[in-house]
Amino acid sequence: MPPRQHAPARRGRRGQRARARTRPPIGSGARRQLVRNRLIESRLTPNAISLTGFALNLVAAALVWEQLFFLGGIAFIVGSVMDTLDGRYSRMSGKGTPFGAFLDSTLDRIEEGIVLAAVAGYFALQGARVPAAVVVIAVLASLMVSYTRARAEALGVECKVGIATRPVRVVILAAGLVFAKGASLGDFSLLKPAVYVLAALSVITVAQRIWHVRGELSV
Repeated sequence: MPPRQHAPARRGRRGQRARARTRPPIGSGARRQLVRNRLIESRLTPNAISLTGFALNLVAAALVWEQLFFLGGIAFIVGSVMDTLDGRYSRMSGKGTPFGAFLDSTLDRIEEGIVLAAVAGYFALQGARVPAAVVVIAVLASLMVSYTRARAEALGVECKVGIATRPVRVVILAAGLVFAKGASLGDFSLLKPAVYVLAALSVITVAQRIWHVRGELSV
């Protein structure tokens, strides 16, 4: 009986399936590059990320005002993460613009201030005048931390020194909100200590930057 003609084709298909099973998986670097390319080709812009972070911080301030501190802390953390991503995405995608950089810096100052203002409002409603006053100091000092850097860089001096950089301030405030009294993680409060630490470190950072710029310009 003559041999069947379709046997080689069947073996060919089996060989293809075997080779497909033995192909190495796509590496993590290739996956990151693929995701990066898709993001760059998408309509996503750094400004959209900045505005999303701003909206989340508005939500955080509203939740703090309603004394939903844990949820407010989570919204503040996510919004702050968005604030860090917009700059990285801008550099990675090449979609950054001078106005986008200006908008990012401006929204960063507003976001931090509005959440701290909600915290000050909470303390004022509780009759805690000293913590409310300390929050005001923290707001002013945080703004001065950013202003001293911007003014120094306008004079040609790099000024990133100091303890309370923005990531540090975000961590301190987020911890205070998440572990505020009545939060689901425990019946203890870290909000007041967080505010005190934030104000103190911000004031120290302003002094550090002034001293640094003085030294640089005196050379």
